[in-house]
Amino acid sequence: MVQLESVTDSHVDFNDPWQQSALPAEFCDWRIADGPVLATAVHAGHQIRRELLPLLAADEDKRRRDEDPLTDLLAAVAESCVLVRQSRFEVDLNRPRARALTLDPEETWGIRFWQERPPTAVLERSLALHDAFYARMAAVLNQLLASNDCVLVLDVHSYNHRRGGPDSEPAAAAENPTIDLGITEINLQRWRPLVQQFAAALRQQPLGSARTDVRFNVRYPDGGYFPKWINAHYEDRLCVLTLEYKKMFMDEWSGIVDLHLLEQLRVGLSRAVKVVRPLLLMGQCHG
Repeated sequence: MVQLESVTDSHVDFNDPWQQSALPAEFCDWRIADGPVLATAVHAGHQIRRELLPLLAADEDKRRRDEDPLTDLLAAVAESCVLVRQSRFEVDLNRPRARALTLDPEETWGIRFWQERPPTAVLERSLALHDAFYARMAAVLNQLLASNDCVLVLDVHSYNHRRGGPDSEPAAAAENPTIDLGITEINLQRWRPLVQQFAAALRQQPLGSARTDVRFNVRYPDGGYFPKWINAHYEDRLCVLTLEYKKMFMDEWSGIVDLHLLEQLRVGLSRAVKVVRPLLLMGQCHG
């Protein structure tokens, strides 16, 4: 388990209602019910504050290619969902605060997104969004845990597999599953029954003539900051799984979407949630 001191919350006051409400309404959709499943799409958004636009070096298509479009539609299958509308290039909620506004191209696949370093005041306004998001997220998780024995959080993302260009061949399937299920940030001994049933349900979904290829920790063996933060604070009663969907449901260069394939993936995720929901409700989700 990630040590709590490595997941700093020095700028987040979980008990400060003002900080929790400091996010602009357009930053994120919060749809919170009473049930035990919450899905998030923290990289789905494309909005960027107007004051940042003149500082960008990357055009809109390049930014969109390295965001996670349509993951909000997948995450919406859960009874509770958090759908971020702001771009990860304004503030990356899956990175620690110190790296939440990425300035180094080595951290963005060699792509230069910024012409120059934004002024300090501008940076601080973005980082304040990071603080407010985590304060609000803590309040939401506490609310869900108050009415459920245990909670499943689905951290939904997508990944590119044709970085060589619009005419390039897809990356080898052996290293790029349909869904890379990240389980690095959980106590697998505790959550094994839930993880096994969830993965098995995802695999049952047909994609054309094939079934969904689901494997564990293939692309991102170290996990992201968001699941690390959740696990550090809530590991005993909360299971966080990261789902990295290969962008086979769209052309990552043109943006053209295969709606039929996207719907199949959505149905598969919805089925997996329904399969494990009784475990969560009956408190039988632990190993």
